[in-house]
Amino acid sequence: MFKHEKQLLHPVRVDRINPNYGTLLQEQLGGAHGEMKAAMQYFSQSQRIKNQEIKDLFLDIASEELSHLEMVATMVNMLNGHDPDANNATIGNVQAHVQSGLTPMMTNASGFPWTAAYLEDTGDLPADLLSNIAAEQRAKVVYQLLYRQINDSGVREGIDFLLNREEAHNTMFREAFNKIAGSSSLQDWGVTEDSRIYFNLSTPGGQNFDPAKTQPPKFDMQ
Repeated sequence: MFKHEKQLLHPVRVDRINPNYGTLLQEQLGGAHGEMKAAMQYFSQSQRIKNQEIKDLFLDIASEELSHLEMVATMVNMLNGHDPDANNATIGNVQAHVQSGLTPMMTNASGFPWTAAYLEDTGDLPADLLSNIAAEQRAKVVYQLLYRQINDSGVREGIDFLLNREEAHNTMFREAFNKIAGSSSLQDWGVTEDSRIYFNLSTPGGQNFDPAKTQPPKFDMQ
C-alpha cells in the first residue's frame, strides 16, 4: 500500500523561469538514469527477495525515488512557467510547450518516452544490488552535470539535496551487498585457481600475476 503525502520530501524553488533548463532536467524524469527508472527498478526487483530486511530496503528506496520524481517534476513545472513558450525552449524536448500544456512529461531531455527497457532485473540479489549501486552512481553523474549548467540558486539547492540522497542510497545498497557474501551467484565465486588469475594483455606489459601472491598494478586515471 502506498500513500501520497502532500508535502514534498524537500522544499523546491527556482529563481526564475527557464524553459531551456526545464528541458535539460527532463532527463531525471524520464531518462535512462532518472528517478522513474530507479523507482521502478527497485520495486520490480523487490518482488522476489526473500530476505525481509533487504526487501524492505528496496521498497523503501523505491518509494523515496518516487518522491524525488515529484520534486524534479515540480522543478520542471516551475521552470516551464505559466505560458507555452516553445520559441524560448530551443533545445531538446519542447513537447511540453506544444503537446502537454506545460505538464512535465515522462520523457528524457531529447523527448524520447520513458521505457521499461531501462530496467535491470535478474532475480539474483547480488547482481541486482550491483546494478543498483551502479544506477545510483550514474544518477549522481547526471545530477552533477546538471548542477554545473545552471546558476539558479533554487535549482542548485534542490539538486544538491537529491545528489546527497543518491549517495545515501548508494551506501545502503553497498552495505546490503556486504551482508550477503556467499549467497546466490556469490556462492561459487573465487573457488578455483582460474578465478584468481589476472591476464595482463597490454603490450608492452608486465607478467601475469596471481592476486593472492602479488599486488595488482596501480592505474593512474589522471
